[in-house]
Amino acid sequence: MLTLLDQLDKGTLWRSPGGIHPPEVKFLSNATPIGQLPLASTYLVPVPQVGENCTLAVKVGDSVLKGTPLTQGTSIWHLPVHAPTSGTIVAIEPRASNHASALPVNTCVIAADGKDTWCELVQHQLDDLSHQQIVDKVRSAGIAGMGGAAFPTHIKLNPVSEIDLVIINGVECEPYISADDRLMREYSQDILAGIGIIHRLLTPKRIVIAIEDNKPEAAKAMQAAVSQCGLPAGSIRVTVIPTKYPSGGEKQLIQIITGREVPSGSIPAKLGIVVHNVGTAFAIHQAVNQGKPLVERVVTVTGKNVGKPGNYWLPIGTPVDHVLTATEFTPEPDQKVIIGGPMMGHALANIQVPILKGTNCILVPRSQEIGSSPEEKACIRCGECATACPALLLPQQLFWHAKAEEYDKAASYNLKDCIECGCCSYVCPSDIPLVEYYRIAKSALKQAADEKQQAERAKQRFDARLARLEEEKLAREAKAKEAAERRQATMTGTDKNAVAEAMARIAAKKAAAAQAATGGATIEQPATAELNATATDTTAAPKGKAAVAAAIARAKAKKTAQANAESTKSHGVETDSAQIDSSVDVNATESATGVIAQEAPLSQKDKVAAAIARAKAKKAAQQTDTAALEHVDTADSTSELNAADDKKAKVAAAVARAKAKKAAQQAETAASDTEVSNTEVSVNDVSVSDVNDAEAIKKAKVAAAVARAKAKKAAQQAETNTENGLSQTATPAVDSTASVHADVNADAETVVNAVPPDIEVSITDVSINDAEAIKKAKVAAAIARAKAKKIAASAESKTDTDTEIESVDVIRAEANVASPSIAAINTITTEAEAVLSSVEPTAEPIETAPLSSEELKKARIAATIAKAKAKKAALAQEANASSDSSVTND
Repeated sequence: MLTLLDQLDKGTLWRSPGGIHPPEVKFLSNATPIGQLPLASTYLVPVPQVGENCTLAVKVGDSVLKGTPLTQGTSIWHLPVHAPTSGTIVAIEPRASNHASALPVNTCVIAADGKDTWCELVQHQLDDLSHQQIVDKVRSAGIAGMGGAAFPTHIKLNPVSEIDLVIINGVECEPYISADDRLMREYSQDILAGIGIIHRLLTPKRIVIAIEDNKPEAAKAMQAAVSQCGLPAGSIRVTVIPTKYPSGGEKQLIQIITGREVPSGSIPAKLGIVVHNVGTAFAIHQAVNQGKPLVERVVTVTGKNVGKPGNYWLPIGTPVDHVLTATEFTPEPDQKVIIGGPMMGHALANIQVPILKGTNCILVPRSQEIGSSPEEKACIRCGECATACPALLLPQQLFWHAKAEEYDKAASYNLKDCIECGCCSYVCPSDIPLVEYYRIAKSALKQAADEKQQAERAKQRFDARLARLEEEKLAREAKAKEAAERRQATMTGTDKNAVAEAMARIAAKKAAAAQAATGGATIEQPATAELNATATDTTAAPKGKAAVAAAIARAKAKKTAQANAESTKSHGVETDSAQIDSSVDVNATESATGVIAQEAPLSQKDKVAAAIARAKAKKAAQQTDTAALEHVDTADSTSELNAADDKKAKVAAAVARAKAKKAAQQAETAASDTEVSNTEVSVNDVSVSDVNDAEAIKKAKVAAAVARAKAKKAAQQAETNTENGLSQTATPAVDSTASVHADVNADAETVVNAVPPDIEVSITDVSINDAEAIKKAKVAAAIARAKAKKIAASAESKTDTDTEIESVDVIRAEANVASPSIAAINTITTEAEAVLSSVEPTAEPIETAPLSSEELKKARIAATIAKAKAKKAALAQEANASSDSSVTND
């Protein structure tokens, strides 16, 4: 059995699948030698790799010579770009690319000086260079595959695997292109010199120069050159293959020469085979032996619309429009300019684009040569495309998935193995541009792969950043821990105590702030707690009554000062201060009175101490800027009374009688100037003591209501001089500003409603005909007179007077006690005992003493005069007082 090398020596060929035989039109350009065109005024040199794996070596305004490198880089994929002629860099900007999309690409614009002066070229003898130096020279020359793929040649010259066979591709299967044909005819020796360099680098066992049988002159020239070359005998040969499109494809040519098929997704180097174009071999010779970079190439300019078709040496970067103008191009309407052959080329959207290293043909056909693109029709599933495919693919399936944009499914049908030869489109009876669909699908897959790769790189950078931040964090924590340990090791006992104390202070401040934010206690709570505790201590130790009274007085003074400091000018704050003072007064009076009622009489010394403490408290309250406001509304004040208020009735009775007597004396002189008015009597003026009996509480409330009703009714009867009987009817509460004709029973109903629910009180229980109710008229008169006196005193002094203090305060006010002395103390003590001793005897006669007709008349007159006096004083006070002097309690 013959080996592959034996079969190659015998010239054995294998048949490749698919393929077509388009008409040959090479005669338009291959009849004349390779020519030269005049220099262009401007050259466009694309530098698309700048920013990816290289940088610019020039800037705008620089002068360059022919062959000067324009870019520099170290990446293996970097291909240097050189100036195609001498001139000046006038711009570096995006320009339209030599691509079907015409997308802009970075371009160096060189204004030619017309001299075409070469830079200094460094020539070497091949024997003086090492393998790596040869590869470096090829790379620095910027040589890429000249067959159209433009793959970097230096990578192919330095494979990782052993190479057994090198194929020099001179097939040139496109029907219009003849650049390689003319190159082999005219530069066969130079091509063989380049092949010799390839042989030195790769040391293959065989080198095969493949040429189609439609190029007999080229085959003869190459055969003559082979016979004269210095390569080992039998290691190189020229093989002529049948003309068939696309025999010039790399994989197809390998299959024809060797019978081997390159696996999908693989490269020929894995089979030990490398393929180079004849133009690439020529460029390698110029780069290594002459030191010339790749700055020009042979390009076929053909088509029936070109006046001078042929092959020309064109500098890289020459504008296409300059080439067409130099070759006498005569365009037609809707003229197509195709880069490449008619099978694999692409039409240009803009002819202001440059010639590239992979550009081998400019085709400008007439409309008769290549007609306009017909309208696409529906696929008839004939299968001709599958028969013509040289890659043994399923073009029909690829078309369906590409049209539906199902690119993943198209990739599963080996879309990447398509060489875009155009055989399927050529044979399609429905005129479907199948290759265009495949190109779009490949671009979409490439873009998706690039995005995925970028995302993966971004993820890697992100993970690396997180790892770096974590390391830095751990390093900082370790450093801080070490510093803390060092400080702790050097810290003395005093320092530790100071730290502990500071931490304790911080914790205390936090606790205080939290308590201030969440605490719901009001201002009364601390004072009430102190007073309750004091009362408890007093019960347990009767001998400490003076201390209890003093504590109560101090609490009252302190609370009054705090309310004054924290108060604002708002009406609500002053009202709250008045309520606080009133509460303290009531609690203090209740505690003191309760102790007096339950315990044995105090000694002279204890009484003096208690009086002094209360006098000091009163003085402190008078010196403050604001004092408690008086509650005027009788119904509202009565509704706010609780059981503790009712306990002070006995003490209040004595005070009320004294004030009523004084008011009566003053009212006799001003009776003619007054008029009757309905002024409600505030029950808040009467301070009460502790009464434990529930029946006494009920009796006191009923008596107060009846007394007020009786007083009002008596006033009406005094004006009208009638003696009509009284009647009791329950009516709604009467407003404080109502006329004297309002129903007098409203006050009784208000008080009855204010009685606690557990005490049943009915208005009908208090009959006007009851003799006991008549006896209480005197009480109403006394209360009215007390009210009048209080309002008059308030209007004269312009200050608020607290009338809810115990009897000793009245004595102190009359004596004008400021700083009590020993004598004043004795006086106060004597008067206090007199008032306390008069509590019980006075209360009983109010309820039981009979009231004569004359006394009843005097009581009515006194009540009328007192109410008139009260109204007059109220009007004077209202005219002179500030806006915050009127307080209404709900």
